[in-house]
Amino acid sequence: MEKRALGLILTLTGIIALCICGFTFVSHAGNVYNVKLMVTCGVLGAIFFASGISLIRSTKDTIGNNEHVS
Repeated sequence: MEKRALGLILTLTGIIALCICGFTFVSHAGNVYNVKLMVTCGVLGAIFFASGISLIRSTKDTIGNNEHVS
């Protein structure tokens, strides 16, 4: 369960970073783009998103001794 929670946190962080990248791209002033911010947020967002999704997909559900399936 802890790996799935970490995967969820990584995925949400990636989505937020990609949204910041898109917002920075859309809200430019004139012809001035903040390229460093867009590249940094875009690359980190893509890495976090991909690793979070991969972690969620690769983690198997297990049932403990005291848990019941209903």
